[in-house]
Amino acid sequence: MNMRRLFKYIVPVVFLAIYTDSVFSQGEFDIQAKILYKNERTFGGFLNSNGLGGDYTFSERINARDHQLYQVEVLMLRHPKEIKISNSYYTNKGFVFGKTNNFIEIKGQWGKQTEVYRKNDASGISVKYFYSMGPTIGILKPIYYEILYTTGVPWDVYTKIEKFTTSVHQTNIYGKASFFEGIREISIIPGISAKFGFNFEYSKDNKSLSALEIGIGADLFPKNIPIMAIETNQFFYLNLFAGYRFGKVIDISEAAKAEEFRDKNRERKLSRKIRKEQKDAAKQTDEF
Repeated sequence: MNMRRLFKYIVPVVFLAIYTDSVFSQGEFDIQAKILYKNERTFGGFLNSNGLGGDYTFSERINARDHQLYQVEVLMLRHPKEIKISNSYYTNKGFVFGKTNNFIEIKGQWGKQTEVYRKNDASGISVKYFYSMGPTIGILKPIYYEILYTTGVPWDVYTKIEKFTTSVHQTNIYGKASFFEGIREISIIPGISAKFGFNFEYSKDNKSLSALEIGIGADLFPKNIPIMAIETNQFFYLNLFAGYRFGKVIDISEAAKAEEFRDKNRERKLSRKIRKEQKDAAKQTDEF
């Protein structure tokens, strides 16, 4: 999926969500207590023009509108020219012709998020922008294929597990071999990554978080990533992304901390009471 096509689908969805919310949420006031001092723990899943991924983000309050972001992200990076096909004479097993390696990125990023529009209604939308960057560990794993060979008798074939070779493997690929083939040949390619985007948070519950995100990201490596054997590989990837984020709001106000302390104190007292009752019951049983 190229960037222009992805952007074509992302923008109408986001603006439709904002427009629908603004129409149907008018007059629906938020009667929940506002959480002004808060951190956030969230998980996100996203689709981008170069693959699929997910992340965990911890958002730490700086002030009323700004948060520090700490993220761990995993992305399955695809080459822009990947096309999935199958050998229709023998099977429907899909494979990408000419692909030699899978490439998975593990990113550690930190950055900042700023709220530019705060929701006032229960069904309103909070609009934020964010940016982050950090190091990337790229994991390169070879792909093996099941290759068809004939015995010389018509339609009598067998398979061998081999790596893709342009001069040999053309119409005789049966499908991909097990993912675990080549697992011992994994290599590491370090890099750096960065992203910028917008977050549209629409949760009606002040203690939870649901949001749509769109943005642009970049990945840079010291050399071309050998994903394809029949296409030009790249060392720099620019992509558009869209995703969904959900998670928990953590109240860090002094009142919340005091309430948490009282709850823990009550739990300790209750635990001591239960243990005492159990000991008394055991003692009475022994006396009988």
